[in-house]
Amino acid sequence: MSLSEPVHVIGGGLAGSEAAWQLARAGIACVLHEMRPRRGTPAHVGAGLAELVCSNSFRSDDALNNAVGLLHEEMRRCGSLILAAADRSRVPAGGALAVDRHGFSAAVEAALGAEELIEIRREEIAGLPPDAWDSVIIATGPLTSPALAEAVRALTGEASLAFFDAIAPIVHRDSIDMETAWLQSRYGKGDGSDYINCPLDRPGYEAFVAALIAADKTEFHDWEKDTPYFEGCLPIEVMAARGVETLRWGPMKPVGLRDPRRERGAYAVVQLRQDNALGTLYNIVGFQTKLRHAEQKRVFRLIPGLENAEFARFGGLHRNTFLNSPKLLDGALRLIAMPRLRFAGQITGVEGYVESAAIGLLAGRFAAAERRGETLVAPPPETALGALLTHITGGADARTFQPMNINFGLFPPLPEGTVTRANRGERKPLLARRALAELDAWLGARAAAE
Repeated sequence: MSLSEPVHVIGGGLAGSEAAWQLARAGIACVLHEMRPRRGTPAHVGAGLAELVCSNSFRSDDALNNAVGLLHEEMRRCGSLILAAADRSRVPAGGALAVDRHGFSAAVEAALGAEELIEIRREEIAGLPPDAWDSVIIATGPLTSPALAEAVRALTGEASLAFFDAIAPIVHRDSIDMETAWLQSRYGKGDGSDYINCPLDRPGYEAFVAALIAADKTEFHDWEKDTPYFEGCLPIEVMAARGVETLRWGPMKPVGLRDPRRERGAYAVVQLRQDNALGTLYNIVGFQTKLRHAEQKRVFRLIPGLENAEFARFGGLHRNTFLNSPKLLDGALRLIAMPRLRFAGQITGVEGYVESAAIGLLAGRFAAAERRGETLVAPPPETALGALLTHITGGADARTFQPMNINFGLFPPLPEGTVTRANRGERKPLLARRALAELDAWLGARAAAE
């Protein structure tokens, strides 16, 4: 491989943007190919790089008690562009890291556009990349162009897996009835008022669930009918159909919330989270849906406080595809059948924006080391980055592989005797502190080698 040749990154989402940034930071030239706006997708609405289409939240930012918060911190220490842009675009969300989606995308695009080693090309790569491209990162996400997806499928001989991912609706803040709703974060986290809460009593809740189940839903195409949902992002009507109490112990749980104007707690609660920096738009938390637009307006207006809600965006549905990575990829994210191709992001079978960007970060670093004729030692499995990488490149069972969020269940256990009955509440902080120590050692060893 020649240092004069650029690495090609296909896909300008979070993973591709992060991969390109890591390459440039390592002094390696790259070309970032993004097919929008020349070719759109069922979920994107604009042409910006790193556009968020599902939620503005990167979830918990608690580095000691939550695995995704730990992943945030590890990525910050690795010089992540995505985390830097998220921190700059942050909006109130309790203990979560939520961003103004437009400001976030603009920050990422501005940083990449200003980097001399990065060339951005607006074009679709239809089919396999040209043979002359000796190092390619495919970070096309769950909405890979059909031509490229089919080419990869033909190359691997492996039928791509797929699932559905539904988008939650967004309402205008000034259309919410604050005489009924109230401001509070669950358990008083954050500044205590980062969410708008809409209460339901038992009859109202049961009527809402019945209406949700009976509502008219988007019909599947024949080729979509057997595609499974990802359990971590089920449409709310699918959850409701599993039992009348399912939502009350899921996205509508009232635990940790109490309306200060009423003596009794609500039977169920719908939460809305700020969706932009101005505070004019709010996302209905956990209400990803495949209801038809007219039905969304009718059914969601049954929620107290949302009777006159005006929708800035209705929920929707798109089909996601991902590789059987434990079978198809090596430990450096290269396609075993064609090692010049490296994959990153959701197409590798990680779920969530943070996880996708994390795999993009690793793919960029692997490709940069390879371009310099070096071998990059993977981050230790005790780290969040290493645990996620290990899972998708061999830790998971290829026969039952499904998309996975980062969680402490992916980490190697602590040494026997570390956690006792007396300190079992400290298990997560102990795992997190070990992870950060391992990451710092990994980064230090890399810096010394360079």
